[in-house]
Amino acid sequence: MVDDLKKGLEGVLVAESGLSSIDGAEGRLIYRGYTIEDLARGASYEEVVYLLWHGHLPDEDELEAFTAALNEEREVSDDVLATMERLAAADEQPMAALRTAVSMFSATEPERDADPEDLEATLRKGRRITAKIPTALAAFERYRLGEEPLDPHPDLGLAANFLYMLTGEEPSDVHAETFDQALILHADHGLNASTFTSMVIGSTMADIYSAVTGGVSALSGPLHGGANQDVMEVLKEIDESDLDHRAWVEQATEDGRRIPGFGHRVYDVKDPRAKILQERSKELADNGEDKWYNYTTTIEQYLSEEKGLAHKGIAPNVDFYSGSVYYQLGIPIDMYTPIFAMSRAGGWVGHVLEYQEDNRLIRPRARYTGPQDKTFVPLEDR
Repeated sequence: MVDDLKKGLEGVLVAESGLSSIDGAEGRLIYRGYTIEDLARGASYEEVVYLLWHGHLPDEDELEAFTAALNEEREVSDDVLATMERLAAADEQPMAALRTAVSMFSATEPERDADPEDLEATLRKGRRITAKIPTALAAFERYRLGEEPLDPHPDLGLAANFLYMLTGEEPSDVHAETFDQALILHADHGLNASTFTSMVIGSTMADIYSAVTGGVSALSGPLHGGANQDVMEVLKEIDESDLDHRAWVEQATEDGRRIPGFGHRVYDVKDPRAKILQERSKELADNGEDKWYNYTTTIEQYLSEEKGLAHKGIAPNVDFYSGSVYYQLGIPIDMYTPIFAMSRAGGWVGHVLEYQEDNRLIRPRARYTGPQDKTFVPLEDR
């Protein structure tokens, strides 16, 4: 038995997966053999989820049936809506509201009594979760604004429908395509903390609602999700400053501030997802306000080239550009991490299904460092 301690399980192989692969040295990400660039520029989020769950890209008939099945599951119960309203009134955090909503979805699950080993039933449950998360999130935000939630739009895809339910307006083609692309980029990313959490829960043969709720909980931690929110807060600070954005970042680094959105546990070079979102940020800037794109590109150029972070293996990650992209789409800043979860639910479900095909309870060991041979003293003598 190996006794080497690997804090954080860094570098430890715990499973085999055919869903996604990351080459951190080359800055390469693939889903089921397809590059993230090809998928982001040529597929829809629905196609990518189908790919992750079924192992191949759908043909037209398969996609039509899959999309229709998702659309049929979008509505959430009145109890979920009432809970979202109460949580909004209580000023609950959006990720906590989402965690509650996902857990509540199981109350109306028509296959709640299905055998845990019936993976087809688990797949259908995962489809329901994926379809309902956008509706619950949008309802929560509408309630925070003092407005009534909107019913899902029957003619819009998952990405465009979420923006519609959030804002009350059908998004432009550019906005819908940009958001759809962002969801694709976040759908899966190896055995990150939230995916591994979902797999651990799934390995007990707990239901998929428990596994996805666990994934949401893990993603809510600031060391995993939330960096895109931090990036946008910094960009807003720059915008409100009296300094030019170039002077601001110079001063900030001289003061020892760490700029969020740089560095990644896996990538040694620029995150391929960041490159794609940078393109979308530029397109949004060309169609509207360009200051956010100017801020991010200036910061990247200064830190990467003049401060030498690129030579140290510290480069922009996906969060560095997703924050400003979401802001340009009119999405509230504290909804960024819940949107991450909305996308990543597809990956969580896919990994749980894959692992349960050849399931083994995940049960690591810990090295005991406590005392030995202590003498027990009865309560009356302590």
